[in-house]
Amino acid sequence: MLFTADHDEPRRILQKFIQSDINPHVDEWENAGIFPAHDLFKKLGDLGFLGLNKPVEYGGQGLDYSYALMMAEELGAINCGAVPMAIGVQTDMATPALAKFGSDELRKEFLAPSIAGDYVACIGVSEPGAGSDVAGIKTTAKSDGDDYVISGGKMWITNGTQADWICLLCNTGEGPVHRNKSLICVPMKSKGVTIARKLDKLGMRSSDTAQIYFDEVRVPKRNRIGEEGKGFTYQMVQFQEERLWGAAACLKAHEKTIQNTIDYTRGRQAFGKPLLDNQVIHFRLAELQTEVELLRSLVYRAAEALVAGEDVTELATMAKLKAGRLGRELPDACLQFWGGMGFMNETLVSRSYRDSRLTAIGGGADEVMLGILCKMMGTLPGGKK
Repeated sequence: MLFTADHDEPRRILQKFIQSDINPHVDEWENAGIFPAHDLFKKLGDLGFLGLNKPVEYGGQGLDYSYALMMAEELGAINCGAVPMAIGVQTDMATPALAKFGSDELRKEFLAPSIAGDYVACIGVSEPGAGSDVAGIKTTAKSDGDDYVISGGKMWITNGTQADWICLLCNTGEGPVHRNKSLICVPMKSKGVTIARKLDKLGMRSSDTAQIYFDEVRVPKRNRIGEEGKGFTYQMVQFQEERLWGAAACLKAHEKTIQNTIDYTRGRQAFGKPLLDNQVIHFRLAELQTEVELLRSLVYRAAEALVAGEDVTELATMAKLKAGRLGRELPDACLQFWGGMGFMNETLVSRSYRDSRLTAIGGGADEVMLGILCKMMGTLPGGKK
């Protein structure tokens, strides 16, 4: 990705904002198990960061995807994974399909306030019995005149307890599972929407995650994004940005973990010398830094292809797979070098160890990424020959 001088100013503003308005509060938010999404998103919206590559007609900046990539990477400087993830849901997971395929009326009603930071958005795909198996969702939206009547439930919904609306994937027909789904914008204050519980998680502690029920929730059909029955396709398109975001957001976070480990092992004495002087440690850290740089190259290549209008399914899937694997390997290796302190919640390496584990699960598990790649390689039934 060839960043230009035009990227420098928004990068500098975002870096300053993270250091002044986010990182000083992260420990408090982690302990509370939630952060003030409306307050933080409004500040980001006022700075123009919630719609960098969204249409100017709805308050976006109208820039290409390279600016969204820059933002995703810089969010890795936040001292946790939860707040970046919540921001990423707003910018790269719940709103891309609406921005691309939604009607003007729908974009004015839901996209514009989300870009401004007046609305908090969430994405409703996963269910207790259908996580990575998107085609297997059971939530339904039955036609009733000019309305849909929605029943079912969603699970593991990031921003779920604070969201103003949910980009909901549900079945709107009885046909084949890849052609019977639609994406619908559902206000969370609608009658019949219940936030069943705020989930208690291993990591990503300051990001609120909800289980949500829909009991005959009535919404107008004009809230549907694009054509009826195209929801699965739209969500697959939306997944590409989500998966690229996930890979990009871990780059600086991993580099920070490596640097923190260098600093700690340089100052920690064992057997009469700094831990860092042990070849097994400094060689391993060099190897991990190389892995991060290789992932960055893959992410940048995929982003360049996306900017050029190319299909990035294969590259984005590879990036997501590699990010998931590295998210387990790198924090684990670094934590080992911290010894007993690595097992303490007061250290950032411990938080990284917990937060990074989600990368291999959310947005499609590693095994799903491998299945997609195998189909594209023609090594599975139904794949290319």
